[in-house]
Amino acid sequence: MSNWEKLYKDAILETDWSKMEERIQAADAAISARLHEFSINHGGTPEENQLIQDALSGLSVLRREVVAWRSKPAV
Repeated sequence: MSNWEKLYKDAILETDWSKMEERIQAADAAISARLHEFSINHGGTPEENQLIQDALSGLSVLRREVVAWRSKPAV
């Protein structure tokens, strides 16, 4: 499992809303670094490219969930 995959997994499995944004940012940074590597060398395999696109979509959903959680009034 690559670094970005581990960080993405950590983000999607996080159950503490207060820590989720930090995990999302870490995963996003690792994915961006990997995409930068692609631009320098071979571009990655089709499978890894698909995994990255899926992960970016998943992080987008998590970001929306964090925003919704933060906008809820305290009970």
